[in-house]
Amino acid sequence: MSKLRAASEVAALIRDGAIVAVNSSSGLACPDAVLAAIGERYRNEGAPRGLTTIHPIAAGDMFGTKGVDHLAQPGLISTIIGGSYPSGPSSAEPPLIWQMLGRNEIAAYNVPSGVLFDILREGASKRPGVLTKVGLDTFVDPDNQGCAMNERARAKPVVSKVQFAGEEWLYFPSMQPDVAIIRASTADERGNLTFEHEGAYLGAMELALAGHNSGGIVIAQVKRVAQAGTLRPHDVRVPGILVDYIVEVPDQLQTTATEYDPAISGELFRPLDTFSLPAFDVAKVIARRVAQELQPGWAVNIGFGISANVPRIFLEEGRHGDITWVIEQGAVGGIPLLDFKFGCSSNAEAFVASPHQFAYFQGGGFDASLLSFLQIDRHGSVNVSQLSARPHVTAGAGGFVDITSRARKIVFSGYFNAGAKFSIHDGKLAIDKEGKVAKIVDAVEHISFSGQRAVAQGQDVTYVTERCVMTLTPEGLMVTEVAPGIDLRRDVLERAETPLKIAPNLKLMDVALFHPEKVGLHPVRDAA
Repeated sequence: MSKLRAASEVAALIRDGAIVAVNSSSGLACPDAVLAAIGERYRNEGAPRGLTTIHPIAAGDMFGTKGVDHLAQPGLISTIIGGSYPSGPSSAEPPLIWQMLGRNEIAAYNVPSGVLFDILREGASKRPGVLTKVGLDTFVDPDNQGCAMNERARAKPVVSKVQFAGEEWLYFPSMQPDVAIIRASTADERGNLTFEHEGAYLGAMELALAGHNSGGIVIAQVKRVAQAGTLRPHDVRVPGILVDYIVEVPDQLQTTATEYDPAISGELFRPLDTFSLPAFDVAKVIARRVAQELQPGWAVNIGFGISANVPRIFLEEGRHGDITWVIEQGAVGGIPLLDFKFGCSSNAEAFVASPHQFAYFQGGGFDASLLSFLQIDRHGSVNVSQLSARPHVTAGAGGFVDITSRARKIVFSGYFNAGAKFSIHDGKLAIDKEGKVAKIVDAVEHISFSGQRAVAQGQDVTYVTERCVMTLTPEGLMVTEVAPGIDLRRDVLERAETPLKIAPNLKLMDVALFHPEKVGLHPVRDAA
């Protein structure tokens, strides 16, 4: 019997109260046509109702791929459990899902992406749940918010703190989805799936196993359908024995606002001189200083924000290949892409499944992570996951908590405060207009990263801003470098809302960073 169905037909199979797991990363690999069909069915029939949806990484974006917003209708969803959520500029209308959770219409949780993949894997194996130290002392910890994003969620905890083998752990019960919705490039008639036009596998296999082993249905949206038996077995990433239904969507986007780019899927390697280089400005100064923290031969994770430009600093300096970049969506090596295509890499050496990448991160197998911050507090704790005034500006934590939990070295980067205007003259930084919103605060609004736990674990933590560099010490934040042109007291100490310590050997940031010419990239510290 053919597995091929219209999107409307598979939408009709989802029952009220079902648990639905979706494989996506913003627009990357998003099964948007299937989600749209579920939303359309609800508008026409009032069913299905009361769904619980699980999104290890956000489904959809604010730039044309609606994703989970197709489902953001009163009564359709009762609970959403996401590693991240669609996000975008503060000037834009918030996604419908953010509006619903903000009005407390649904129970909403922000569970670390890697932990969510773990929860689904344990459900597939019929094991009771996940014991992990990922999230201890952060908003994930039930002593804080316990992953809850609103009052409805706080009334139904998803995580508890337990003692096991003499140690403290977080425990997440496993989940067994009734429906798993995934996406691939090609399906054969038997449901075998290949991903040759995709920029990542994400957790397609893990979600398919969870849905199938739970007695549920697995729906695969694909670009095209091939004759049975014509796909090469080494290319098949999800076998047809796990796939119940295929939905063919020839015009599915490869990723956000991108119909198809063969360099994203590793089918074409771009010449290095085709990658744009960042213009000389203050953000580039910060990215250059971050680059100086790295050693040749390292494997380094990068997140969204200023640090996403660090690979291009290495490219400009003729040092491409010194660092192997690794991102949570699964790419290893190459050059991570920017803006709409963030989460994809060109010229990658390998694509691995996201759950495997998260195991690598959670276990501290990599050398360093380069990440952003919204706030830093007196303990060195960082908030990236919540900004009450503009909640949709941040996607939530995503893989941030998984990545930072055991990272040996972390470099956070961003502006010292929000709203400042700068210029650079003759190798000196000038603050033309001071920012009004402090980012160095006494206590962060949301603990995405615990500075106190990092100190206890001996993690190496550096914070790079345009006007100074700070490190985390057992006594708190210490200013170790200041930018040329910056007055330490006026521009740094008096602009922080919490006292900062000053290193006895306070240095000037490398003046070469503040000139448009190449800096002659070299590490500022020898590898430990």
